Amino acid sequence: MLNIIRRSALLGALLIFVINAFAQSQDQWLQFIPNEDLNNGRHIVLVSGDEEYRSEESLPMLARILTEHHGFKTTVLFAINPETGFVDPTFTANIPGLEHLNSADLLIIATRFRALPDYQMKNIDNYLKAGKPVIGLRTATHAFNFEEESKTSYAKYGHSSKVKDWEGGFGKQVLGETWISHHGNHGHEGTRGIVDGIQKGKAHPILEGVKDIWGPTDVYTVADLVPDAEVLLWGQSTLGMTADSPGSWEKSLMPIAWTKSYKIESGEKGKVFATTMGSAIDFLSEDLRRLVVNACFWGLEIKPLSGRIINVDIVGTYHPTMFGFGTFKKSKKPKDFVN
Repeated sequence: MLNIIRRSALLGALLIFVINAFAQSQDQWLQFIPNEDLNNGRHIVLVSGDEEYRSEESLPMLARILTEHHGFKTTVLFAINPETGFVDPTFTANIPGLEHLNSADLLIIATRFRALPDYQMKNIDNYLKAGKPVIGLRTATHAFNFEEESKTSYAKYGHSSKVKDWEGGFGKQVLGETWISHHGNHGHEGTRGIVDGIQKGKAHPILEGVKDIWGPTDVYTVADLVPDAEVLLWGQSTLGMTADSPGSWEKSLMPIAWTKSYKIESGEKGKVFATTMGSAIDFLSEDLRRLVVNACFWGLEIKPLSGRIINVDIVGTYHPTMFGFGTFKKSKKPKDFVN
């Protein structure tokens, strides 16, 4: 009897250890599970980590829309400072949970100048080799940045890469463009989206229900999209940072949303949707949310469960922080971004 009691105590202690270890790992990311009657069986991983545009705020909001309205399982990853355990977009070398990409059907990425260790980058590399769909937001055109002296096996992903067939890194080779410059006057001009994307007289499915997009972040320069890219939205700089600011016709229009395909070495061909919009405050635009959610269905080649104009109503509350360096909310865990 004493041995049985000891074994039970040991098993109990082991169970507590396993539960605590699981809780600690879960403390580094968010996961949302849909109701059974809504579950579509697909898993979307959303990767945040930028110093300026508050993707740690916008991606949990998008994840909840995708899960609670449309039946996707979603996992949201964050830049975590390992010394504090808090979300810290200025810490560029750690995004825990990228192994969730092993079960992902779609990746949404909104990182900026990350220098991740090889064991984390390997998950991204494997995902891309599988040719699964990618959605890139705003600074994903310069998602990674590795110093020349870096010994990483994934330096080719860096935005300034000069590796043969990887010039311009992940941004150029996967999304279609790397970081060039601000075309608009950053912090003074916004972006008005002008719809394009007409194929044989029919609107692109990503544009279904998309009519009015404006955001206070400025237009990025897009210099040379690959030949197979199809521009869906053009960006006009606005003379001010309010939705009623007039458009500037002195500056040229720039592509701000497009589709293309990608294929990395030893990999399968995959689909891409990219937009240079996507700061947290931009997503107050209902039609920008709709654009990205439409892109998820397009990338996965499935139809929404109900209606042609899909529901992108915000779940809970959403009060995004204005973009800017050093404006992120300090001493927060991932769970603190669910309101």
